[in-house]
Amino acid sequence: MEQALSGGESGRELIEPFLDDLGRVLAPGGQALLLVSSLAGYEAVEELVRDAGFVPEEVRQESYPFETLSILRLTRFTLCGKPSAGEIE
Repeated sequence: MEQALSGGESGRELIEPFLDDLGRVLAPGGQALLLVSSLAGYEAVEELVRDAGFVPEEVRQESYPFETLSILRLTRFTLCGKPSAGEIE
């Protein structure tokens, strides 16, 4: 549990392997949710997500005194290179 809360030195050490694994198991057009802390560097996480073949969309954000938490909906590119329509509620 500590690893899930810490994220390592950069705050993103668990996100990269997660995205690699997700890319192997999620069908084209499939979606997943990712909770991102501002302490991990939101823009850097968005770049990792795009580089892994996903389209990120922020669906919710909440600010706290020490960080901002964002929920990203990750949609995997379809075979034609565009995300599929559909939402996760």
